Amino acid sequence: MYWLNPRTWFRRPHPWLVENQRHFAEFVQSRSLADYSFVAFDTELTGLDRRRDEIISLGAVRINRLQIDLSDTFYQVVRPRSLARTGSTVIHRLTPGQLENAPYLEDVILDFVQFVGTSLIVGHYVDLDMFFLNRATWSHLGGVLSNPGVDTMRLAHGFSRRQRGYFSHDVTPESYRLADLSTRFGLPRYTSHDAFQDAVQTACLFLWLIKKFRAGGIETLKDLYRAGHYRF
Repeated sequence: MYWLNPRTWFRRPHPWLVENQRHFAEFVQSRSLADYSFVAFDTELTGLDRRRDEIISLGAVRINRLQIDLSDTFYQVVRPRSLARTGSTVIHRLTPGQLENAPYLEDVILDFVQFVGTSLIVGHYVDLDMFFLNRATWSHLGGVLSNPGVDTMRLAHGFSRRQRGYFSHDVTPESYRLADLSTRFGLPRYTSHDAFQDAVQTACLFLWLIKKFRAGGIETLKDLYRAGHYRF
């Protein structure tokens, strides 16, 4: 066995993670944004406690040539180890039966890693999703993903700052929730708290922001990262 055996302390990264790391070892950020493949993804969780909570569903959609490809998607409900911590699943509209009959995360995590492949990862507040995803890959595959990520919430912050002007003193509070940003920008609305629907919503927001940034002269991934690093 090449990956982590949970019954031992022996760790060796799964061959897919080894290849993933090798691919991104000399990653080039200077290509046109349209030349990259992206995967917009979302996780639904039993809660937000990073020590105790778990993934209960994974959803993702591919973006090629800056277009959403609804023929290339991923969605999986996951059975948590602790069914007692599933009170929040009412929000996600997942029934106890769906969770009880779903596979455990270790049985689907490799499928998800293979789906992501060498695409760049897009998420809304992506750090949270990546924490739980990388915890899973570390536990069950012996390592973490090396794919660069783009945070649509961070990009939205950068866009708002550009709109107001860099030296604006306007401190009017704005919501950066995915649903609120989609409403503000007039985007199609999808069902919230559903991993796949939120992944598609994130993809729509990402492409809308990319269009706005490209109109302002941002053409490469490096340009995009700079735009996304603006702070209030």
